[in-house]
Amino acid sequence: MDESLIQTINKLQDALAPFGAGSTSPIDLPQITVVGSQSSGKSSVLENIVGREFLPRGTGIVTRRPLILQLINHRPRANDHSSDLLNLQTHDAKGDKTENNADEWGEFLHLGSKKFYNFDEIREEIIKATDSTVGKNAGISAAPINLKIYSPHVLTLTLVDLPGLTKVPVGDQPPDIEKQIREMIMTYISKPNAIILAVNAANQDLANSDGLKLAREVDPEGIRTIGVLTKVDLMDEGTDVINILTGKVIPLRNGYVAVINRGQKDIENHKTIRAALEDERRFFENHPSYSSKAQYCGTPYLAKKLNNILLSHIKATLPQIKAKIESMLKKFQDELNNLGPEAAQLPSSVVLNVITDFCNDYNGVLDGQTKDISSNELSGGARISFVFHEIFKNGVYALDPFDRIKDADIRTIMYNSSGSSPSLFVGTAAFEVLVKQQIKRFEEPALRCISLVFDELVRILSQILAQPEFTRFPVLKEKIATVFTQYLREIMVPTSTFVTDIIHSEECYINTAHPDLLKGTQAVAIVNEKLHPSPTVQVDPKTGKPLKNSAASSSAINVTNAVPADDEKSGYFSGFFGSRNKKKLAAMEAPPAVLRANGGMSDKEVVETEVIKLLISSYFGIVQRTVADIIPKAVMLKLIQNSRSNIQKVLLEKLYADQDLESLVKENEFTVARRKECKKMIQILNNAANIVASV
Repeated sequence: MDESLIQTINKLQDALAPFGAGSTSPIDLPQITVVGSQSSGKSSVLENIVGREFLPRGTGIVTRRPLILQLINHRPRANDHSSDLLNLQTHDAKGDKTENNADEWGEFLHLGSKKFYNFDEIREEIIKATDSTVGKNAGISAAPINLKIYSPHVLTLTLVDLPGLTKVPVGDQPPDIEKQIREMIMTYISKPNAIILAVNAANQDLANSDGLKLAREVDPEGIRTIGVLTKVDLMDEGTDVINILTGKVIPLRNGYVAVINRGQKDIENHKTIRAALEDERRFFENHPSYSSKAQYCGTPYLAKKLNNILLSHIKATLPQIKAKIESMLKKFQDELNNLGPEAAQLPSSVVLNVITDFCNDYNGVLDGQTKDISSNELSGGARISFVFHEIFKNGVYALDPFDRIKDADIRTIMYNSSGSSPSLFVGTAAFEVLVKQQIKRFEEPALRCISLVFDELVRILSQILAQPEFTRFPVLKEKIATVFTQYLREIMVPTSTFVTDIIHSEECYINTAHPDLLKGTQAVAIVNEKLHPSPTVQVDPKTGKPLKNSAASSSAINVTNAVPADDEKSGYFSGFFGSRNKKKLAAMEAPPAVLRANGGMSDKEVVETEVIKLLISSYFGIVQRTVADIIPKAVMLKLIQNSRSNIQKVLLEKLYADQDLESLVKENEFTVARRKECKKMIQILNNAANIVASV
């Protein structure tokens, strides 16, 4: 059962291979990632675990693509006569005996079920696959090579061999080779389900180990890191790694394992790995420092320890992997549904369906009945409401009727509107002239409101057409956008006319009988009270009766007010002239070409001016409230409601008039490619889900 768990992960690894590896793989599978510097003996450790020599060797960067190595314990059946080579030895080109046999072979994922019984050919295929991706220079690639090795001499394991860390570019290596390798390694070891196998040379200071440094960046507590100490036999006499093995130097949760690899001389003399493993066993059993712990040292113990760690990790993470696969499957299925089926319908049916969907979405956005209501920002009809009730309303109420007319202008209009007969009372003619001028100012914000609403409707158009069901038909999408925008511009003309007529109607007829308008007598009383406030009578605090001095002063004030001012005796137009030179007056000079009210105002003129200002302010407020209320209703009726009611009809008329409907419903290349990709991913994930479900 335990072995089958690792086999399950291996199957998942193969099934999910099209997703890529490292940071591009959406499923974080448990796997052992091997990291270390170029000189740490990383490749030799892997060959010792496999028991066969199959990895490329040489100077510089030998491992230039990640190698996903799946070791499968395979025991031949007793009745398996598929090959008479079962226990026979083959010969290499030089006639030397080799260990190649029918019990052990390798298979590359990119070559299907082709079996490699000659492990030298496996090495050559690794080199060939690497060169085909990154060329024969010293470049590297994150695209992995998947290799399965079947053997009765291995424990079932999954290992990922990564390029060795290097410091200084050598030869044809890129200048940033250290950064490239580091980034590649980090994409693998930073995943939570990765077990880090940090390979370190025992004859070097452990504190300077490149593999451990990287491991501690992503696993600072050492929970998922296991250390391997190589070159133990090359340490100075009298030194050992007992303190490291007991966790007294840099502790790791899974500890350290000491191993011995073949030296360069052993490799040149073609010493077999199995012979080297026997020498390794004797070394630890006979060494004075390691003999008591020999059973915890060596490659066989390392393989067994890795097998146990990987099994425990798989058991803990399998439910999470299953949930992730199901989540990814649902995601791709939803995306495939959004992309829509392949266009197997008649072009006319597709056009009709798209138009219907667009109109439904348009009405839904205006009414706030969308599938995804945002909690971050206003959209659709809510933005139009903001235009009506915030921008337009505030703009209307910001208009001040007296920011463009002065008191002198009001006085001039009063005289002009009286004609040749000076008025005895405040006339309505001056009031109407002035208030009409101010009402006309509402036309600009009203037209601006239409423009802002038009912009919001175009914004809604863009929001709807950005959905996948519309982007899949780029020509049709563009046509809908053009027709819709053109129609909005057409109905803006009658909307603007209607809104302008509303303002003109207010300007045309000044309703002085409006119930909310301040009455003339009320205005005169307010102005008189403002200009001549009633005198305050002092009261005796004891008796509560008015004091005599207070009454006397009150009478004096009344008398003073009753006496007409000298200015009033001067004449009706006295306020127009600042000069009172008697000689000029006596000369009766002709009036100037331009008469302006540049003199001081008489009391009568002050009263009349203030009364008119009060009346203008009162009526302007009435119109202000009316305009703020009626213009949004007019825009809603003429622009928004018309677009809602007629856009489907307009789109059908315009689009069906196109003779080449097939070109309208031609899908874009991205949609076609993405649908194909989604189908492929769904097939892969379904396969992965079936594999997990079989456990």
